[in-house]
Amino acid sequence: MSRTRHDADDAADAGAQAETDSAAIPRTAADIAVTVDVVALTVRSQRLQVLLVERMLDPFRGCWALPGGFVLAGESLEDAARRELEEETGVQPSGLTVQTPTSDAPTGQHASAHLSGHDSGRANGHLEQLRTYGPLHRDPRGPVLSVAYLALAPAFDVPSAGGDAAEVAWHDVADVLGDDGAQLAFDHARILADGVERARAKIEYSPLATAFCPPEFTIAELREVYEAVWGASIDARNFHRKAVGTPGFLEATGSSRAQAVGRPAALYRLAPGTDVTDGVLNPPLMRSH
Repeated sequence: MSRTRHDADDAADAGAQAETDSAAIPRTAADIAVTVDVVALTVRSQRLQVLLVERMLDPFRGCWALPGGFVLAGESLEDAARRELEEETGVQPSGLTVQTPTSDAPTGQHASAHLSGHDSGRANGHLEQLRTYGPLHRDPRGPVLSVAYLALAPAFDVPSAGGDAAEVAWHDVADVLGDDGAQLAFDHARILADGVERARAKIEYSPLATAFCPPEFTIAELREVYEAVWGASIDARNFHRKAVGTPGFLEATGSSRAQAVGRPAALYRLAPGTDVTDGVLNPPLMRSH
């Protein structure tokens, strides 16, 4: 075989390998950055609130934004979300129960892993992946994918600005979204709206509202969570009957708490063996639209 034939074969092999490599890792992949953003929600003074940071750097310097940032090399998305939340706000998310997608679960379902030694359903808070946002125009610096997380807790650490955050503060969700989120950087108004809707929808059929409560709570306190998240009043008697009468939802602790007026209120907790994302409320609690 001539040298020319050898050269042609080598070139063909190299071309085939290049085509294979190109198919495995598209060239555009290296040009797309990945960030995480965290929708951290809690109920304070019977109002649903979100934790926001004031950006110190361009783009959107001086604007409020969700805590977040770029994923580091070798870092998982969940670890990045936790790191950014702690770096920018001082909030340590180690006590949150994490929920991650699993290929073994039915569509729309997730598997939950409980951190920091908490038993199932007993962790003070909840963390789950919300969705991925990828419009090419969402960041003026170039193509950036954002993987958003939803964090819920009865109380977070007192926030303190750090990293590239000039300020950090709790804001009423109704106020932030009331002006169409015009004060928020990037597409964070959309991400916040999606996170709030996720929480509103899930508490209809699951015990997720208990993630906003301490380990032991009264029925009135749980009802106030529903009212704050939904932004609507709920009939107290009907709610009490539904909450205590639904199998697998709540368990009475046998203890009570003194009230300013009236008899002491019985304390409840999430039922043993129930996860905050289990669909135990059937028929679901229905919010008014």
